This record gives sequence, structure tokens and C-alpha cells, in this order.
Amino acid sequence: MVINYGGGQPEIISLGTRARARPGAFRHPGSQRVRIAGQSALPKAREMNVFGPRGPEVAQMNPPSRRRQAEIVPSLLSADFACLGAEAETVIRLGATRLHFDVMDNHYVPNLTMGPLILKALRRHGIGVPVEVHLMTHPVDRLIPDFADAGASVIFIHPDGTDHLDRSLALISEHGCEAGIALNPATPPAVLPYVIGRIDHILVMTVNPGFAGQEFIAGVLPKIREIRQWIDHSDRMLALEVDGGIHPATIRAAWDAGADRFVAGSAVFGSQDRAQAWAALRAALDPGGRSGATETQALGNLR
Repeated sequence: MVINYGGGQPEIISLGTRARARPGAFRHPGSQRVRIAGQSALPKAREMNVFGPRGPEVAQMNPPSRRRQAEIVPSLLSADFACLGAEAETVIRLGATRLHFDVMDNHYVPNLTMGPLILKALRRHGIGVPVEVHLMTHPVDRLIPDFADAGASVIFIHPDGTDHLDRSLALISEHGCEAGIALNPATPPAVLPYVIGRIDHILVMTVNPGFAGQEFIAGVLPKIREIRQWIDHSDRMLALEVDGGIHPATIRAAWDAGADRFVAGSAVFGSQDRAQAWAALRAALDPGGRSGATETQALGNLR
């Protein structure tokens, strides 16, 4: 598929399949060859624009970045559930301005976690910062109103977690929450142009969803970079968030790729000294600090 982004609205020029490559055909970055406007090429994965060609004139424009200030978002999945309210208060005092709330149903992912009653209890406890609910469930439509009523600020859903993505995103907005798309490591971002009017947030998973404490998948970094370029060329100020395996050795690599929000669970709540853990993450984001590594150096820390 080739998409023309002129004027900010996607326009389908031609359709193709992987079985029959022809001019204008879209191919996944993992395929051997890409054919665009009658020309063939063998681009490197990190140089490839998975959204389709924008033309050399756009590539040379170098629009100003629409990045937000770097923000660490603690994931309550790794907190002590016996004192969840106190855990949330601790990270808020450290500087957290929002919290991440992972919901798993033991169907979409092999784990079972928190429901809307726990979120409602946190709100009654006095937690007032925005809470982003990440639905790793299927289906999602039944849960969206419940979490909105419980106090969700943002609700993320996965494209394959619903039969009708546009309708589910609209349902989130109808219940007074901001909507977000979550993309698993192997999920291509080609759906984004078709829902740009429905979303305010994009969450890129850098682990396969289902469990806390997994290792960062460095192969997702090119996708983060592609999405950042697409956001910068759009007319929307979308938040680009990463979730999974974020700690001081990986957070800088995600920032260098273009992310501006970083979900951190085990890196914060897995430490006995929460203040020290928080400071280490902030230091890794500081370009002038000792941990201000380049993306290449940060990736080296993963090996």
C-alpha cells in the first residue's frame, strides 16, 4: 500500500500484496524487496519508511520535532499490591506526573492482573494524577466504560484487541478519556494514518505483553524512529511512549529513537531505594550526565 500524506490526510494511491509485488506495493520491513512507484530497492530496515513514501521534497524539509519533554511513567504492575496507594504516593513525590495501569485478562496475554475496582480504590485513596489504563484484553469494548467510570484518564487498546478499532477508539472518547493505540513488537504501524483523528497517544511495546521484568527488544527501535518521523510530519502533537524493559541502560536508546514517555516498572518498584532508582533513570536521560550515552552506546549495554 502506498499512502500520500499531502495536506495531512492519507490518500490510498495503490494497493498490493506480498504475494504479488508490483509498483506501489507495500511490503513489511522483513520482506526481501520493496517496490515503490515502479522502483525497486533493498533498503536497510532502519532506513525504511513503513508508512509509505513521502517524496524527497518532504524528506528535505526537516520539520521541527513535536516531541514533548521526557517523562517517566511508573507502572503499578511492579508495585507492592499490599500497599498500592502508598506505592503510588511514593513515586508521585519523586516526580511522577502520571501512572501506568496494566490490565491483563489471561486471554489476550497469559496473565491476570487488575480491574476497575482497584483503580477506583486508588482514586478514593486520593491519587489525583492522570492514570493511563493499558488494556491487554480481548474484547475491549465491555471494559472501556468501566475503566472510564473508575477514573481512567487515558485508555490504550491494541488493534488486534478489538474487531472494530475505529469504533472502540470513539467509545473511549465518548466516555471522556483520551485514546491511545498500543503496538506489540511485531505489529506494524501502518494502521496509524487511519486513526490519527481518534488518538492522542501511541504506545510502542518493547517487550511482548504479559509479564513485568522482561528484557528490552532492541529491534523495535527502528519502528519508534519511523513513528517519530511520522508524528513530526503530521499536524498532531501525539505522545510517543515506550513500554517494556526500560531501565537506565535502555531508556536513552528509546529517547534517541524518538520516544518522549517511558513506562518503567521493575526499574522503579523493584529497587529497595526508589529515590535512587528514579534518579538513575533521570540521569540516563540527561545528555550532559555520565549516563548520557548515544543510542549505539546504550544498545551496547543490552548485550
